[in-house]
Amino acid sequence: MATIKVPKPPESAFNRERPVSSLLRSQLEHLQRAEFRLPAELQTNIYINAIKTEGEAAAYIGQVTQRLHAAHAGMAAPKAKSRKAVSIAAMAAQPKKERKTVAVKTKKKTKKKTAGARRR
Repeated sequence: MATIKVPKPPESAFNRERPVSSLLRSQLEHLQRAEFRLPAELQTNIYINAIKTEGEAAAYIGQVTQRLHAAHAGMAAPKAKSRKAVSIAAMAAQPKKERKTVAVKTKKKTKKKTAGARRR
């Protein structure tokens, strides 16, 4: 596989004291939604509207990312198939029963239209 060289970002790319941008604010909101799916004991309980600088945002992102990875590390084991899924798959293999079609005659109802009547 070919190696792709990524240039080192400039020193000004990250400033711990710079105010949080709207892009970073949006990322914090998305990360918080992911955090809320964690069990209560793994949540950070950090109020993201209080985060004002890039440094505070980086600390929050680091904590939540670490907890998300820890929570999903135990879920990496393959899950056993449920019986319901197996029974549904088994049912699909069975041939379908043929249905008899019966012709039903109905009387046609005619509607009379009056000239000048409006539809509403």
